[in-house]
Amino acid sequence: MEAKGKILQNDCSFSGISPLMLPFPYPPVKVQEQNPFYAKLLTVDYCGAVSELTAITQYIHGESCMCCGHCTEARTLLGIAMAEMIHLQKLGEMIMLLGGTIDYSISTRNGKPQQWTPSYVEFAGNLQGIISANIEAEKAAISQYEQHMKMIEDGCVRAVLARIVQDEEYHIMLLRMM
Repeated sequence: MEAKGKILQNDCSFSGISPLMLPFPYPPVKVQEQNPFYAKLLTVDYCGAVSELTAITQYIHGESCMCCGHCTEARTLLGIAMAEMIHLQKLGEMIMLLGGTIDYSISTRNGKPQQWTPSYVEFAGNLQGIISANIEAEKAAISQYEQHMKMIEDGCVRAVLARIVQDEEYHIMLLRMM
């Protein structure tokens, strides 16, 4: 992009960025048996208002806003987004194993499907707003996962959710350090 004879560019390097997650493995992705109710719960975590899809989109938006002036923070946001992508992938696998489907919609209380929408994303425009919005989103995700774990008796599914919660707590710590 050129402005009055000057070329503008992003000097932030994103090479070598890895997902920012705790350095121990996830439990195997498996389920005790198919359970459509559990699949619907996990679909909310996958693509509801408080979900991994929302988190990924919010982190990528924040990274894009920060990349030209706050490189360190942008790199951190991108690393967290990558971890959220892994969470999304694990949830998707469990939804399918439980007999569910993935179409980026959840079942509402009246039974009608509700598609994921970018209106779920908090589009903050400055560093402090982005950090605050993401801390609140991580807290909401942890609360939702904890509620779902209480409703799910499948120990295999609960173990994966508990491991995801550990990453979300780690993300809060990273964001607070920013």
